Order: sequence, then structure tokens, then C-alpha cells
Amino acid sequence: MTSTTAHPVLAAIHGRLVVSCQAYPGEPMRDPDTMRRVAEAVAAGGAAGIRAQGLADLRRIRAALDLPLIGLWKDGDGDVFITPTLDHALAVAETGADIVALDGTRRPRPDGRTLAETVKAVHERTGRLVMADVSTYEEGVAAAEAGADIVGTTLAGYTPYSRAEPGPDLELVAALSRDLPVPVIAEGRIHTPEQAAEAVRLGAHAVVVGTAITHPTSITRWFVAALQDR
Repeated sequence: MTSTTAHPVLAAIHGRLVVSCQAYPGEPMRDPDTMRRVAEAVAAGGAAGIRAQGLADLRRIRAALDLPLIGLWKDGDGDVFITPTLDHALAVAETGADIVALDGTRRPRPDGRTLAETVKAVHERTGRLVMADVSTYEEGVAAAEAGADIVGTTLAGYTPYSRAEPGPDLELVAALSRDLPVPVIAEGRIHTPEQAAEAVRLGAHAVVVGTAITHPTSITRWFVAALQDR
């Protein structure tokens, strides 16, 4: 397990911005080639890395860019759907993603494996880094103990038992960054450059921003709502 910034992929994103290039099913932009173009666009803007989901999207983006790539596969309709099984994780690794992101919460995984078992298998079979997406401080600690190379605050506010806030859970970012022996990536509801900079100031290794950069439907809704509420 690599738990320091010495790893070249981790060094490349240290203190910098990773952009999540994803679209929801049924949306006009839910197309692998479109996501590849979005990834190229944010790379042109200076993104240090890309986070993307779906095997086809990951393959297109990997072929087009040599930036660090965090890959995941959203599948299923259960509570755990971010790279929910070991088979999903291995498939993500095969796309060429540098980091395999998966659900790192305390909820049962569909294949019955523990988080530690999944992380160990990904390390042994692929050599890839593993990012555990968590929702609470306790889950972050447990994920690091399970062998995750990176802990992300991605799911904070998205589980029934975690604290939901309109913006990022910077308190969680600060606590995990202070206490964990592995890098912490701030992710989730980061909507402004100021919030991103604050996350790094609080100790985050890097920041992932998605919706505020790559999801025009949501951004448009923010403006529409503001005009309606004036």
C-alpha cells in the first residue's frame, strides 16, 4: 500500500484540482465520447486529474489523456453502487485507471466481501491505488485501516446517517486530513473556488469538483432558482 505523496500519481495531484466528468443516465451528455471531450476541455483548463465513471468513458478518457485518472463504475440500485464488488473494481482497473474508487462506507457490499478483502485483492491483482469514498469520520478511519491508499469525503451527506450540508463537509475534511496516515481527497458539493482552496488549506491532499464544472443542467438550475427567488 502507498500511503504517502511519494507515489507519482499522488504527487501529480497534490494540492491541485481533479475534475469529475460524469453525466447521469438519460441526460443528453450521457455519452462516452461526450465525456471524453469534457475531460479534454477541463484538462485544457489546467485540471491535474480526472475522475470518471463507466468502463466505456474510462477507456475513451484514458486513450485521450495521460493525466491521473480516478475510475469507478456506478452499478445497481442498492445502497452500495460505486464500484460495488471486486469484479467491478477489477474491470475498472483494466481500463487503465490509475486509481480505483469504490464505496468505503460501513454498508454491506453486494458480493459479501469486506472492504479490506476488496482492497487487498485490487492491490494484489492489479497494483492499482484504491480510493475509498466515505461519509463519516469513523468510516474514513476504518477505510485507512482496511488498506485504502486514499480516503475521499465523497459520500458525506449522501448516507442516511451522515451529516447533510448545502456545501462541502469541511469539518470532516479537516478531521480526516489531520488524523489519517493516508491522503484525504475533498469531494462532494464543492461549488466555488473558495471552498476548494479552503479544503486544501485544511489539509486535503487534493480536491475533486464535478457538478460545478461539468454538469450544465445543475448549474442552470442554480441560476434559474436564483432568478425565481429574487
